Amino acid sequence: MHPIVHAQSYLTLHYRITLMSGPGAGSAFIDTFTGKPGTLQLSTGQWSPSMEAPLIGHAEGESFSYELPAQQAYGERNPELLQRVSRQMLDRDAGPDAQFEPGDMVEFTAPNGGRYSGIFREWDNDTARFDFNHPLAGVDLRIDVKLLGVL
Repeated sequence: MHPIVHAQSYLTLHYRITLMSGPGAGSAFIDTFTGKPGTLQLSTGQWSPSMEAPLIGHAEGESFSYELPAQQAYGERNPELLQRVSRQMLDRDAGPDAQFEPGDMVEFTAPNGGRYSGIFREWDNDTARFDFNHPLAGVDLRIDVKLLGVL
């Protein structure tokens, strides 16, 4: 009898997240099938609950696929998360000599000391426009899984 995935399982797995909509439709966002497998501790926030739910009940050794619309995966894109950041704040968080190219991921320190990331889009005088949406927001996903180990 093979172990079954439950809400607190620790998994070793191969997985591929394929973009099913948006500019990158048809391309893989991540694919571990061609290299080392990944690990996933369920219920810790590594994946969203709606991405984890279809794993539950499957047995070690199984291979399967499932699709999630954007609303269930990383949500729709939120235009309010496109924000301008002052050069002063960028100098503080990234260093005064930092150079940015469109598409670069930049980490910031929140007032509470936490960290968050945004994707640089463009300069506009003394501010930079960043997209703080998750990179997969607004995208329908297909997830292919091969469960190698379930603890």
